[in-house]
Amino acid sequence: MAILESIGASPAEAEVVSRNLLMADMRGIHTHGVNFIPKIVDRVENKVLRVPTELKIVSDKDAVTHIDGNNGFGQVAAEKGMHCAMEHAKKFGVGLSLIRNTNHIGLLAFYSKMAATEGMIGFAMCNSAPSMAPWGGAEAFFGTNPFSVAVPVGEGYPVILDMSTSLVARGKIRRALALNEKIAKGWALDDEGNPTDDPAKAMEGTLLPVGGPKGYGMSFFIDLICGLLSGSSFSRDILTFHKPLGPTGVGAMMAALEIERFMDRKSFSSLLKSHIESIQTSQKAEGVDRIYLPGEIETEEELKSARDGVEIDEPAGKAIDIILKNLGIDLRLYEEKMNQG
Repeated sequence: MAILESIGASPAEAEVVSRNLLMADMRGIHTHGVNFIPKIVDRVENKVLRVPTELKIVSDKDAVTHIDGNNGFGQVAAEKGMHCAMEHAKKFGVGLSLIRNTNHIGLLAFYSKMAATEGMIGFAMCNSAPSMAPWGGAEAFFGTNPFSVAVPVGEGYPVILDMSTSLVARGKIRRALALNEKIAKGWALDDEGNPTDDPAKAMEGTLLPVGGPKGYGMSFFIDLICGLLSGSSFSRDILTFHKPLGPTGVGAMMAALEIERFMDRKSFSSLLKSHIESIQTSQKAEGVDRIYLPGEIETEEELKSARDGVEIDEPAGKAIDIILKNLGIDLRLYEEKMNQG
């Protein structure tokens, strides 16, 4: 938060962004965690990310809200969108927000979980800069265009699906490149359309859609709703957040569904718990000891992080320490971790 406030963010928005980044690292999704702080600082310094964020409500009628992110923090716009969706869902049974002209919104599970925590089913999706080819193509045309769904499970932790429409998020390619690691063949093509295990060549080429035509179809419609329909940028027109080229033009959708419009929450929780037990006790494939629910591996990592502390990559920790030093903030992230080790 100290870094974000020092570059112009309000305390409230600095908290929202920080909680989103922290949740990503706690869940083991380091591609969306504090490693984004240097990118945020770079964009603010190059005047292509506007802080403090000044959202504009374009329209708010019945169950639908339309928000202009005004090139501010994507996390702030997305959180506002989910809050609006939840308030409408309480009144109408369903609420939906479209957000235009925003930026990278971070971990989508953060928003879908907001609704699940309030006893609703939450949905979040967004488009992103071109990094994935359409099915049969060899050129980056669509973003990884992720989406998330979360559902409450009584007093327990919600079940959360959070996935990209590509085989892997592009952040995993960047992370492999930073750590000098190979990637799995089948994740990406090089700039000549050939499969590659070299992350540098993958960055010059394109990711591939999950499930072939299925992932492509999902990415198409997420881009259509979040980008074209919201009035934001879409497909080739979205700019990357990782270089200060200009406003990214990301669009997003947040939605909430009030369970009690269909059945009382207690009955829903009872049925869901029984359903989960049936899944987990169903016949397992050879060599499989446990059947996980969507997002359960990440949830267990989050709970472990809350108990034992959060793991931070060395490159991210060192980069943040440099920023802290340059800003004159008397705090170190990676150095303290090494001293404690």
